[in-house]
Amino acid sequence: MRKPLSKALSIVWTVMTSSAIAAHELPKQPMLRRGDVLIPASSLERAEDVGRGLRAHTNHMILVTPEMDAAARDTFVGTKPYGETPATIRSAYKMPSSGGAGAIAIVDAYDDPTAESDLDTFSATFGLPACTTANGCFHKMYASGKRPAVDCGWAQEISLDIEWAHALAPEAKIVLVEAASNSSTDLFRAVDLASTTVNTRSIGFGEVSMSWGFSEFAGEQTFDTHFHQADVVYFASSGDVGGQRIYPGVSPDVVSVGGTTIHRDAAGHFLSETAWSDSGGGPSAYESRPAFQDVIVTIVGSHRGAPDAAFDADPHSGVAIYDSTACQGVSGWLTFGGTSLSAPATAGVVNLAGHFYHSSEIELSTMYSNRGTANFRDILTGTAGSFTARKGWDFVTGIGTSLGVAGK
Repeated sequence: MRKPLSKALSIVWTVMTSSAIAAHELPKQPMLRRGDVLIPASSLERAEDVGRGLRAHTNHMILVTPEMDAAARDTFVGTKPYGETPATIRSAYKMPSSGGAGAIAIVDAYDDPTAESDLDTFSATFGLPACTTANGCFHKMYASGKRPAVDCGWAQEISLDIEWAHALAPEAKIVLVEAASNSSTDLFRAVDLASTTVNTRSIGFGEVSMSWGFSEFAGEQTFDTHFHQADVVYFASSGDVGGQRIYPGVSPDVVSVGGTTIHRDAAGHFLSETAWSDSGGGPSAYESRPAFQDVIVTIVGSHRGAPDAAFDADPHSGVAIYDSTACQGVSGWLTFGGTSLSAPATAGVVNLAGHFYHSSEIELSTMYSNRGTANFRDILTGTAGSFTARKGWDFVTGIGTSLGVAGK
């Protein structure tokens, strides 16, 4: 199981230099390898940030495929997709192959200079509709008014988020809002811009997805007001450390999405789905139980419990993504996991459902009223930290994973 960043590992981070700012690129940081998984520096929380809400981390990791393992790490370029595809994921979750409307806004830090071209390659490879600036589908915005520096770990995050939001809701507009940095100030400024952009007359309704987070911190509740834009539903990752919580994944104003593992036979046929051992979750230390969780008060008590639902996140059943912005020499077709996948993908599922509720609370009330029905797959096995998946709602997978678009 993945463990929090130790004090020894905190030296991995390098302070940005003025020359890097001028070049619009932050120094590339080493990835941490654990078994057959690579964890980018952007997904490791710095020791000095724990419990302070200063800088957010991403929630993705990379599977070391046989092709990657056989190559020199500093020169690997993935030449073909490996892992789950839009078609296989749609089959596993009984999703239609077309649909979507309004917009899904993706909020991330720093700049991904190849975001649009990478999305175009992903779409063309898997037969998805083109999503470009030229055809009005793709919009890229800078929350500070100017292009941020490039951070390759966050560029990977952006590729994952926009490609898989588009994969699940192919007809929705994709709005990428880049924050100037991963500070809480910059990221929540970007959330506000994403919210108002989704809510403009030209788009009108949709979702905002946040795949990043901070370990819980005192006073986090004051940031909940950023998730109150009418006609927008917010989604956040539950985190990639089993049984631990992150913000905004514990905000009562977001749909918190945890992680699962998809199991297939040798021929690729779906067998089952279990809880992912690194899925974040548990009772919030600071947020009170929201009304939509009154139905599970005997489990969560007086505190907000996370996650609300789940989606494939284990890198061993990870998804194919395309990212041509090299990070430690790794680029091209890669296989990603983490709850960074869960949030934008579930935002895509809800967009595909087409209800477009006026708030996250209405969306969550709808989901909870459908718990235990055929609209969700109840995850019955697997553990994460001290929590175990069980019949009904649990601190690992919430009410389970979506089956079809009803009840969302």
